[in-house]
Amino acid sequence: MQATPADPSTPDAFLTPVEHLFVRNHLAPPPELDASAWTLTVEGLVGRPLWLDLPALRGLPRTRLTAVHECFGSPSRPDVPTRAVANLEWSGVALHHVLALAAPRPQARHVWFEGADRGSFAGESGLAYLKDLPLDRAREEVLLADTVNGAPLPHRHGFPVRAVAPRMFATNSVKWLTRVVLSEHRPEHLFTTRLYTRVPPGGGAPQPVRDVDVNSKLLGPRDGGRVPAGPHEVTGRAWSFTPVVSVEVAVDDGGWRPAALQPRGPHPVWQRFALPCRLAPGPHRIRCRATDARGRVQPPGGARNAVHTVEVLAV
Repeated sequence: MQATPADPSTPDAFLTPVEHLFVRNHLAPPPELDASAWTLTVEGLVGRPLWLDLPALRGLPRTRLTAVHECFGSPSRPDVPTRAVANLEWSGVALHHVLALAAPRPQARHVWFEGADRGSFAGESGLAYLKDLPLDRAREEVLLADTVNGAPLPHRHGFPVRAVAPRMFATNSVKWLTRVVLSEHRPEHLFTTRLYTRVPPGGGAPQPVRDVDVNSKLLGPRDGGRVPAGPHEVTGRAWSFTPVVSVEVAVDDGGWRPAALQPRGPHPVWQRFALPCRLAPGPHRIRCRATDARGRVQPPGGARNAVHTVEVLAV
């Protein structure tokens, strides 16, 4: 998986500037698609197969969605934290409008999303990037987006159209979308059934990586930074599949203290938290942990969403 690093720490703003958005490409080189020649095919278990060009897609009812967008991390190291995360405003056409035109057949249970990127990964060649979702959930949630933060998608982020699957890890939001297939079953593929799976807590069969975990990230002060000694405000962002209901912050060996937390609102966005504290001259360790509406709490370690820790020097 090729990665282009974003800003070392996501800016403490509600919307992440697109120039600070992380880039993850599994198959190189990323395609450079011509918008005038682009088409989206909808096929498989449908009554009316579709071939939509960009004007036809844009002629359907449009909607806006603001959502947190988080990279799961390396599929070969699913327990290693990355905290590559952003909060973005997408605009496009809800998938259900396209599916209504295609008339899914009663036996359809799954939707496959295929991108235009092609290449090799993990020793396999001739791959297309492919993901799948249950039909009912995809119909309710997925957006076919052609803008981000009010501007056309940049080429490296999926121009001209990408799928956006809110409340799910970004691996499910297929870039350079060109093909949608309805099927009775999941596709057997490197990126669906062999990678991007994990064993749920407590054990059992591996499950596809979909719903985001409860997580939080300290944004101020930055890790390794120097800050003035004295009064200080610790800030960050928290997010989850469901709303985050509390965030706690600990400084050095002090106990967990509740931070002020902004509500999530109607969209699945990240939530800002803040806690005033006083830092004496010298080194300090600051931690944060979030709890969501399901009662899930960030674990202390050993997981991709482990408690976030930064170290700073007060001078």
